Amino acid sequence: MAKQPAVPDITICILNWNAKGYLARCLDSLFHPEEPDVQEALERAGLAGEQEPAEAVSIDVLVVDNGSIDYSADMVERRFPEARLIRTHHNFGFAKGNNIGYLASAGRYFLMLNSDTVAPRGAISRLVRFADTTPNAAFVGPKVLNPDGSLQYSCRRFPNLRAALVRNTPLARFARDSAAVRDYLMTDWCHDEPREVDWLSGCCLLARREAVERIGLLDERFFMYCEDMDWCYRAQEAGWSSVYFPGAQIVHEVGKSSDKLPRRMIAYHHLSMYKFYRKHYGAHAAWPIRAAVAGGLAARAVTTILSTHLMRLRARWHR
Repeated sequence: MAKQPAVPDITICILNWNAKGYLARCLDSLFHPEEPDVQEALERAGLAGEQEPAEAVSIDVLVVDNGSIDYSADMVERRFPEARLIRTHHNFGFAKGNNIGYLASAGRYFLMLNSDTVAPRGAISRLVRFADTTPNAAFVGPKVLNPDGSLQYSCRRFPNLRAALVRNTPLARFARDSAAVRDYLMTDWCHDEPREVDWLSGCCLLARREAVERIGLLDERFFMYCEDMDWCYRAQEAGWSSVYFPGAQIVHEVGKSSDKLPRRMIAYHHLSMYKFYRKHYGAHAAWPIRAAVAGGLAARAVTTILSTHLMRLRARWHR
């Protein structure tokens, strides 16, 4: 009888949309960490000395290419034969694209990893080892750093009405450092210790297979944004926890795919915030509050899009 292949410890799913250069660097960090672009990114972020000799867990790497037109998928086939590749030939969005990856995954754990990230050697192993010691954690997230090494707020509290008003309406420009914003972003602690949190960023999110089988896949009604928050919310409702683990660190350059269509992504973000609010809070809110949230989100989306457009016009004018 033929020997059955061993189940990998973790499947890393990298969802890509027209980010060929960043995708190549992300894959290099997993397969060829000695490459100069990987080392340069880690040095800038202050992580060059944090690497272990090699990953101590078995890794299955899966790239889901979400209908890219920049030949990203061809690059993966040519340069990274170690990775499995799924071509969707259409941009299905973040939730559905990662669901496609999950359904094709084989690992004990499933890791969503953005294409604009760099993972030092050993970071994935540390996440897996920590998850093995925290069996009630549906999700585990690492410490996420900006390219300059500063902290990226990748774990947050669920938004309440006060936070929604000061972060996602035109009031945001006057209340960037308000108590509501600090509470939502969890800026009141140093992020250097493991901690149960409300939700974790999907830029690098380890999911326990047992938990996903119980709570379900990502909600595909969220095309972009808030699907990670919704996943963690559903896990908490089902009795699972989400845990921030700073013992593993990655570098994340925010929005390197979404920046290509800024106005559309702004609209998606505000629409997703409204969908999350309506799904989890709307049934218990009076209609004036629901109207205020919807109107505030719409107003902020419009003003942000206009501001972005004016900034682009000014940049062209000064060239």
